[in-house]
Amino acid sequence: MSDLNINYEKKAAGKLGFWNNYKEKHPNIAQFIVFFLLSTGMTILQLILMPLLKLLFAQTALVNTSLQVLQFGHNFDGSVYYLFDYVAGSLASGGGGGLAYFLAVQITIGFAQIINFFAQRNITFKSNSNIWLAAFWYVLAYIVITIGAAAAQGFYKAPVYNLLMNTWEMGSTGEALADVITMMINAMISFWVFYPIFKIIFKQEPAK
Repeated sequence: MSDLNINYEKKAAGKLGFWNNYKEKHPNIAQFIVFFLLSTGMTILQLILMPLLKLLFAQTALVNTSLQVLQFGHNFDGSVYYLFDYVAGSLASGGGGGLAYFLAVQITIGFAQIINFFAQRNITFKSNSNIWLAAFWYVLAYIVITIGAAAAQGFYKAPVYNLLMNTWEMGSTGEALADVITMMINAMISFWVFYPIFKIIFKQEPAK
């Protein structure tokens, strides 16, 4: 074995030893760091996947299909406010992206959260509790977070896209940047809500 390989293995062992010692002294902080790193990876995955799905669905008739459900009162201008409000037509033409935009966002988030479930359970929390019970509460939390994120999107989606695409005249570049902002906001909401939920549903039970 070459000296280069030996030095590399010594450095790797030293870093691993430092991390193991840190985990023993600060288990909660170490757990949060791992949670943060995995969540960051899921965010990057969403930032890659969402534009691709959006582009794919934009080539279909879904972009011209409106999705307006769960009415809650009215907007400031008197128009009806929908929790999920995706008016037909592309964003570039002044529409809301239609069913195509909705599916691109939700499929992206759903796919990332499935991966996140197993990664956080097995790596971050090393849980050995009942996986089906944990999955039930995870799905329930996901539904609540989805509704909450949709409510928040009702306030920022249109202004952000309008600002970047029309006011600042950035066109397709502005639309792509607004896509990133949208997914980042969704990711941040999931990040801060899911961590305390994971602490509850991903338990380490004593070995029988």
